[in-house]
Amino acid sequence: MRGFPDLPPIWLLGCMAVSWLLGRGPGPSAGGPGAWAGAALIGVALALIGWCGLWFLRKRTPIEPHHRPKALITEGPYRLSRNPIYLALVLIASGYALRQDTLLALVPVAGLVWVLDRRFARIEEKALLDTFGGAARAYVARTRRWL
Repeated sequence: MRGFPDLPPIWLLGCMAVSWLLGRGPGPSAGGPGAWAGAALIGVALALIGWCGLWFLRKRTPIEPHHRPKALITEGPYRLSRNPIYLALVLIASGYALRQDTLLALVPVAGLVWVLDRRFARIEEKALLDTFGGAARAYVARTRRWL
């Protein structure tokens, strides 16, 4: 995968593309309110990403994956989840899938969760532990990885 931009939004777009393809085929309907529920999930997720982004700005630490953290963020949405941005990406994927009006479109969301957890969250958590030691261990002990 040399040259592939290994970034969570790219994986999100891939998940959404597969959901869209699955939404074009036959399958059980998600029901009429799927479009509204999907739009609401996407709206909440975008607001959550914005809230997280503010904390990265405040703490002057890089938001990009695979960069060394300069600060341990434990405030705001990070009080509830160690990975609220990844949680928001899953909400966007879920909302988009619901808007496809077939339950099959939700299948790729499980793959996105797996990728975000294995390729990003666990690696970033190790970097936090290596960089911030005891403070990071205390944070990891009291805050769930996802929700």
